[in-house]
Amino acid sequence: MTIALTGATGFVGQAVLDEAERRGLSVSALTRREQPARSNVTWVEGSLSDTASLHRLCEGATSVLHVAGLTNTPDPATFEAANVGGTVSVLEGARAARIKRLVFVSSLSAREPGLSAYGASKAKAEAVVEQSGLDWTIVRPPGVYGPRDVDYFEMFRTAKLGFVPLPPRGASSIIHVDDLARLLLDLVDAEPALVRRRMFEPDDGRDGGWSHGELATAIGAAVNRRVFAPNLPKAVLEGAARIDRLVRGDKARLTADRVGYMCHPNWVARSGKRVPEAVWTPQIPGDEGLAQTAEWYRREGWL
Repeated sequence: MTIALTGATGFVGQAVLDEAERRGLSVSALTRREQPARSNVTWVEGSLSDTASLHRLCEGATSVLHVAGLTNTPDPATFEAANVGGTVSVLEGARAARIKRLVFVSSLSAREPGLSAYGASKAKAEAVVEQSGLDWTIVRPPGVYGPRDVDYFEMFRTAKLGFVPLPPRGASSIIHVDDLARLLLDLVDAEPALVRRRMFEPDDGRDGGWSHGELATAIGAAVNRRVFAPNLPKAVLEGAARIDRLVRGDKARLTADRVGYMCHPNWVARSGKRVPEAVWTPQIPGDEGLAQTAEWYRREGWL
């Protein structure tokens, strides 16, 4: 079995490659630039906008794991081309290679497409996948954290200073990147009756998710600090996004588009969309995973 993987050099994609190596699986992996050799990995230079490279990626593969996507940008208009257009191109590559099996990584933000351009683009990409005629499974991860992550790192960094600014009150689910990587590979060749043409919302197994305050407290514990974690109004976060853009330019982590969905009160994975236990169960509880992640940040000099 050879898996064609997009997004291989990203946060989730690297975890997938690590897990595939542990399992001895062969992967054809898309990359924009030259990469160091890896066991059982064939690197294919190209991008989601390069149709020829996607055909090369899928050639000889038995399934496609589409992880790549644009998650943050100062220009919300670019989400459509990257996430919808890119998915269309991946599907064309799969069809050209006569591949039937597709696992597509979407986002919980697709549940509320009116809140952000990112969520809207993921919802449109899901519709494209559902209408593709392929043997698909859609995964909507909640907040993904773990080693190498730069988004949740912002909370760890400020927690180290004893302060974690939060959006208005609400709750969300989280999942460790290694658990997500296991799930994605488990889905590739899972029992068809359990996973084919279904959508799943995985999490860390914590019923009801984490309130924003609980998550801030847990991150504070992971860095050995008691934290002050105020819930900030949307207007304050919008102002902070403008400041972040002025300070970090195109590398800003907090954007107006992100503020749109951050302020929604419920990003908890729904039990009706749970992955069947016969296929996968999470192995890394949130408290444990957050502590491990903080240790990785310290070891790598991030904290």
